[in-house]
Amino acid sequence: MDDLATDDWRRTNPRFQGGNFEKNLVLADRVREMAAGKGCTPSQLALAWVLAQGQDVVPIPGTSSIARLEENVAAAGVKLTDDELSQLEAIAPRGAAAGARYPAPLMDMVNR
Repeated sequence: MDDLATDDWRRTNPRFQGGNFEKNLVLADRVREMAAGKGCTPSQLALAWVLAQGQDVVPIPGTSSIARLEENVAAAGVKLTDDELSQLEAIAPRGAAAGARYPAPLMDMVNR
């Protein structure tokens, strides 16, 4: 957390604060390990997972550079087996991330 710029939005995000940050790093490390075993980046693995959710689900990744755009596009070539999808669900089931998704004022806007 100390690596983040003083104006980085993650400094106010509950998932990046205190014990939540440490717990979420464990999840991220497990995803990183699976991605390395699959020969892709964690971002590509995440995008491949979204793409595997069905024809009516479309990922909308953000990108900060051409290199990241190319990395995102390459995720379309990452195919996940049923076993790999199950492994991802075991690593990070719904609700596994520690902390609220947004700070309270933003959550209030989401839940209207």
